[in-house]
Amino acid sequence: MRGRHLDAYSAYKRVASKDHINAFDREESSVGLVNAKGIGNPSWRRSLPHMLVATLSSFLFGYHLGVVNETLDSISMDLGFSGNPLAKGLVVSTCLGAAFFGSIFSGWILDGVGHRRAFQLCALPMIIGASMSATTKSLWGMLLGRIFVGTGMGIGPPVAAIYVSEISPAFVRGTFGSFTQIATCLGLMGSLFIGLPAKDIVGWWRVCFWVSTVPAAVLAVCMEFCAESPQWLFKRGRGTEAEAEFEKLLGAAHVKFAIAELSKSDRGDELEAVKFSELFYGRHFKMVFIGSTIFALQQLSGINAVFYFSSTVFKSFGVPSDLANICVGIANLSGSVVAMILMDKLGRKVLLLGSFSGMAVAMGLQVIGASSYASGSGALSLSVGGMLLFVLMFSLGAGPVPSLLLSEILPGRIRAKAMSVCMAVHWRNVVETKGKSLQEIEIALIPPQ
Repeated sequence: MRGRHLDAYSAYKRVASKDHINAFDREESSVGLVNAKGIGNPSWRRSLPHMLVATLSSFLFGYHLGVVNETLDSISMDLGFSGNPLAKGLVVSTCLGAAFFGSIFSGWILDGVGHRRAFQLCALPMIIGASMSATTKSLWGMLLGRIFVGTGMGIGPPVAAIYVSEISPAFVRGTFGSFTQIATCLGLMGSLFIGLPAKDIVGWWRVCFWVSTVPAAVLAVCMEFCAESPQWLFKRGRGTEAEAEFEKLLGAAHVKFAIAELSKSDRGDELEAVKFSELFYGRHFKMVFIGSTIFALQQLSGINAVFYFSSTVFKSFGVPSDLANICVGIANLSGSVVAMILMDKLGRKVLLLGSFSGMAVAMGLQVIGASSYASGSGALSLSVGGMLLFVLMFSLGAGPVPSLLLSEILPGRIRAKAMSVCMAVHWRNVVETKGKSLQEIEIALIPPQ
């Protein structure tokens, strides 16, 4: 079935990789095949509902990251391990450990069953795990529930990033991709607000877990009505179905050119199994290296330490922890919204460079605030202000850009599996992806054989 899409492009020849990348970075080339034919951009409203449903997985990821922050003390008292710091640590770490394994296998799940079923497989363990945690009478029941939840948390973000990038029109892909970060922020803030009464109402922590089953169920049900990724269908040889999904996402006038773009980037090896070793040598290494480095830089920036210990810093200056969490959440959400607005205007590289530069400045302010050069209100302003600035700058680029950029630069054949192992990038090797179709990006990055 795919053959009829390939015949028209069987004579297509790629120029040298260097020439392609130079041409790719020119703003003039940002006008895609659709625009070149004078039809104009497809309506973003068609793909918006599908994107919003997908970001529920990111909301759940953020919610379960924060759900034990305000409730852990109440959980430990009710389940009888309040004097056991190891048990408290396990309630947090088992979820993160399970998320790691879920993320590792997410690429194989996605390639095997498709995006819609992968989302449902993400939602199912979250529903089971949250229900187990909400009804448990023991520490072991809580830990088992957290393992189920963590597995779903690990599957969700890679699948969401790839799905949103593949269903979004090129001219708004950055904006749509930023919604995943915003959803994560909203989930995190939602869990903090819902958990506030846990200190005063006995058993409220069980309600916090029950609440999370609602968006998980909505995700599982609504995915039945969402579009499957046309790229996934096309590489499985299901061209007719891919055309139908493109019509649902872009409109009938854009189907022909969207299929032509897929055919142009197809190399005839889409159905071959991807070997794990392919991700680390040969012509795919550059993309995997870029993605791997950027995620490593994101984690090495220190953002996790800021999120975990911001309350301690605020408390040292007499600021209540509840207010600290709210301030950090607002800074994170505000930066994510600004990033959504700027992503397709300034491009990914500008936001990354500006984000990391701003984070460096924020770190400098905190160092000065903690030194002997500042005291009293000056130390308070520098330390707290520097921390909030750090979170704000992180959410402007280092937070939302890596998963979006990685889902764009990885070629379709290895996209899912490579997404599950990539962790960082050297931005001098990043090509600009603003306004380009996924097929234009893939052709620019993969050198000719």
